[in-house]
Amino acid sequence: MEAWNDFAANPGQIFDESQIVSFVSEFNSLSLAALVEHSLGASKAAVRESLGKVRPGLLDFAQLISPEAGEILEELGRRSQGITQQRFGKVIRLFAPLYLSNECVNNCKYCGFSRDNPILRVTLTVEEVRREARALAEQGFRNILLVSGEHPRFVSTNYLADCVRAVREEAPGVSLEVGPMESEEYRPLVQAGGEGLVVYQETYDRAIYADLHTAGPKRNFEWRLETPERAYAAGFRRLGIGALFGLGDWRQEALSVAAHAGYLLRHCWKAQLSISLPRLRPSAGEFEPLTHLSDRELTQLLCAFRLTFPDVALVLSTREPPRLRDGLMALGVTLMSAGSHTEPGGYTGAGKDKLHHTERGRIVELGASEWARLGAAAQATGQFQTADERSPREVAELIRRQGYEPVWKDWDAALSA
Repeated sequence: MEAWNDFAANPGQIFDESQIVSFVSEFNSLSLAALVEHSLGASKAAVRESLGKVRPGLLDFAQLISPEAGEILEELGRRSQGITQQRFGKVIRLFAPLYLSNECVNNCKYCGFSRDNPILRVTLTVEEVRREARALAEQGFRNILLVSGEHPRFVSTNYLADCVRAVREEAPGVSLEVGPMESEEYRPLVQAGGEGLVVYQETYDRAIYADLHTAGPKRNFEWRLETPERAYAAGFRRLGIGALFGLGDWRQEALSVAAHAGYLLRHCWKAQLSISLPRLRPSAGEFEPLTHLSDRELTQLLCAFRLTFPDVALVLSTREPPRLRDGLMALGVTLMSAGSHTEPGGYTGAGKDKLHHTERGRIVELGASEWARLGAAAQATGQFQTADERSPREVAELIRRQGYEPVWKDWDAALSA
């Protein structure tokens, strides 16, 4: 795309695309500090120029997330809303996450599933996964995202493929958010019926990434960064990326996501791309955010992504509170979760009979008095606390009241055979 080469002629030469062999190479060539500085210093005239472009580039994106652009947020919102309705119509696709396991070998300071956290864990059987999927289907969902911690002993490729097949019997749209794999490991999941792969880099800041990931395969920054490309090579037709806001500087993270999106749109063009904008939520371990992204800045960021990537799906999860979700819905969002549970068995209570407590990666037997203290309501620990606890039907009704159509299913297997 020519627009993404606009800045290559810049004396600063942000990156030289002729040398690119993977996004890692492109990312390593990016001058993120210069891009952030450019954003912070953007003039009102520069913002207006970027706002008028049909095909904005990365420098334009930097200007659209600038403080000056924040001063004309209402105008950004109107433009973003118009582009979204033009490209997607007045529809919001709904999906639900289905957590398979909260076992994990990684130590990530911000995650509730982190190996060292003393929490209750469980891995659902395939039949329990099927029960969870059936419960979601009964609520109306036809798009389900399978989520799991990374632990090869509990969550193998064969297990995941079996889960995909089981869920496909209840819902036609199945995507996965699991630990990164080789392309050859992904292929059985595609053959089983998996259509999408979601992987967040968490933070694109190498120093922060190294500090937050203290143990496990997730420590490998570049291996994770190349995951969407391996997933594409395996045949996934939907790819999802994003950063977890609250870890690094939000403008630097956003610019990294934008550069990543631009690369994937050029090189993985047969797949549909989605971008998520999750903000850090409270979880086991009580990690405190390192940085802050305000509601207003999140709104500006959403509009900037829509203006720069008019055909990309933008995702808003139940991490955000109801009032904010309701307000952002019309500005550029095309995909929303609803009624989400972030613990395995959250929709049916599945797995409660085999809960176990771990500390620093080891199973620790709890005494009768400790189990009694937890009570009959004991359940597996969730990855994080959700903020929007409305039921799927309540969310769907709100979407209708705003003049939009909630879409539970957006394709038919018979049409893609």
